[in-house]
Formats: sequence, structure tokens, C-alpha cells
Amino acid sequence: MNAKRFWMPIAALTLGALVMSGCGAQKYEARPINEAVDICAVCNMQVKDDAFATQLTMADGKNYKFDDIGCMEQWEREHEKEKLGMDFVRDYNDKTWIERDKATYVHDASIRTPMAYGVISFKDKTSAEEFVAKEGAGKIMSASELENHDWKQNKDMMMQHGEGGAEGMKGMGGHQQEQSDHK
Repeated sequence: MNAKRFWMPIAALTLGALVMSGCGAQKYEARPINEAVDICAVCNMQVKDDAFATQLTMADGKNYKFDDIGCMEQWEREHEKEKLGMDFVRDYNDKTWIERDKATYVHDASIRTPMAYGVISFKDKTSAEEFVAKEGAGKIMSASELENHDWKQNKDMMMQHGEGGAEGMKGMGGHQQEQSDHK
């Protein structure tokens, strides 16, 4: 009987510790872009493996990819009641994945993005400031400021894209990003 009294609390504590360790925060990671199959969940255009690609993973593990941060924002607003695990954007300079809330953004209607929202992301504020200084245009925004952004598309740029194909989708100045023709 003494042995049973001794081992029961230890077993209960061990089981409790195992259960608690399994309840930790789930780690979400960005998934690679597969240009052959990845289609934007909003506009149904091809998602290129470029600086404009974004993605989110729901709490249940389902992953959605987008060709423009504006499309991801639209999807999130339309599905705000669903439980989000993590959303990711890419650094405009080196294409590394960044958690959306940790990135710094630049917006200007003249910045060419796949769906003409004119928002690009950077891994840090210094990189965003360097872009704005070099290009002479753009407003630097944090993730929280981006939540109140109006998300208007530059209709003139969309028309240029329709007429100019891939040439209409190049980035500003020295930061040119080749894009597909999005047909």
C-alpha cells in the first residue's frame, strides 16, 4: 500500500507535465511557393515565387497563398471569424519570409505590385527607409498602421498591366521585380 501511495502522485504529476507540454503554442512556418500549382486564394492568379507573395496558415493547418498583400488582407477581412494561425509576407529585397506583424511596409500608388495595391514589405524599418530614400516616394507603415489602410487598387496601373503584359508589372527604379503576365 505504501508503494502505491508513493507512486500515484508521481504518476499524476508526470502525466500532468506531459499534457501541459503538449499544450504549448503551435509553431507555424511559411511554406515554399510552387509556381506550377499555387493560385491566389482571392484573385485566382498565379502566385509567383517573388517579393510580392504572401501566405497565411489557419489554426487547423490549412494554408492559403496570395500574389499580393492586398489580396491576403481582403481574404482576412472576409474570413475574420476563422481562427488564424500565422500570416507571412516577404522581404522586398531578399524574399525571406517574415511574420506579418513583424514586418515594416511601404505604400505608394506608384509602386507596382501584382494586383496594384502598391504595398511592399521589408524585414526591418531601415530597409524600408532606404527604399523610400532611393525611390523618393512611399509612406512607411507598421503592421498596426496597415490594419487601418484603405486598400485601394491603382486602377490606372491595372490598365497598364492589361495593355503592357509583364512590362507593366515591373517594380520601381532599381528594384525591378519580374512578374508573370497574370492572364
